[in-house]
Amino acid sequence: MVQGTVEGDPKTTVNDFAKIEEGRPGCISFLANPKYAHYLYETKSSIVLVNRDFQMEGKTEATLIRVDNAYETIAKLLSAYESMKPKRSGIDPLAYVAPTAKIGKDVFMAPFSAVGDNAVIGDGAQLHPHATVGANAVIGDNTIMYSNSVVYHDCKVGKRCILHAGSVIGADGFGFAPTENGYEKIPQIGIVTIEDDVEVGANTCIDRSTMGSTNVRKGVKLDNLVQVAHNCEIGQNTVMSAQVGIAGSTKVGEWCMLGGQVGVAGHCTVADRTMAGAQSGIANSVKKEGAAVMGYPAIDYKNFWRSSVVFKNLPDMWTTVNKLTKQVAELQAQIEELKGNK
Repeated sequence: MVQGTVEGDPKTTVNDFAKIEEGRPGCISFLANPKYAHYLYETKSSIVLVNRDFQMEGKTEATLIRVDNAYETIAKLLSAYESMKPKRSGIDPLAYVAPTAKIGKDVFMAPFSAVGDNAVIGDGAQLHPHATVGANAVIGDNTIMYSNSVVYHDCKVGKRCILHAGSVIGADGFGFAPTENGYEKIPQIGIVTIEDDVEVGANTCIDRSTMGSTNVRKGVKLDNLVQVAHNCEIGQNTVMSAQVGIAGSTKVGEWCMLGGQVGVAGHCTVADRTMAGAQSGIANSVKKEGAAVMGYPAIDYKNFWRSSVVFKNLPDMWTTVNKLTKQVAELQAQIEELKGNK
């Protein structure tokens, strides 16, 4: 399955997973980060996955399996393990299904889950307690909606997606027109379209568009507490850490990586494979593919670190500048005095 090479006892068996520093007999662990290498020589795990080029610096009781990428391999094994768990099916009597809704095969609906008029629920989908699907919405095959997740009316969610607890798909975009008497709400008549294999973290919100669709493309992974505003487009396989905020009508490219609390201003375009460090503020479009930025306003990360060094020294530099300014003033006064004496 993992195309690995065994070093140690080929008859070793395991039945559970464990972190390498918390290893137990009968468990499989992995080593991908060199900072954890010292745990290999003391772990109690029976098997440890390591990269093929890993160089041993001591002895270990564990059997090693060398693979191309230990991190990717453990993810593959965890997916296989998860797929072996029996899936629940059946509609609980306390669930609500509108008479006009279409429910696929092997669907699970827990107590107090609800499906609105003309909604479509794909085969193998799972709706946990209080998961709500609005009228005319579509939920793809094998998609999971955890407790209190909501898909508003008319929105579309693809296959094999995961919507974690409290996530909201299709709430109104933040659209208000200022008037003399306050703010007049701009109706948000669009939808949200989420493509296949997207994961949406707990309490993450993706707003419906004013017109048209807010689009989250295939393979996107959003952490908890992420905000995607109306009319945005998030490119394939982009990942966003917790508390990222994307303002309205912004297009984020494919394979981008946005760290925690990154903010992106409205109507911007972020090029493919952009990497933004935590708490960066992207105020303008990032046009260069593969750019790495940090800070606010976000700049090239190398410039950011050089600037950070200067910033830390600003108090001392300010004191020095003040001293130099006084000295220059004194020298100028002396020069003027000398000129006067002549």
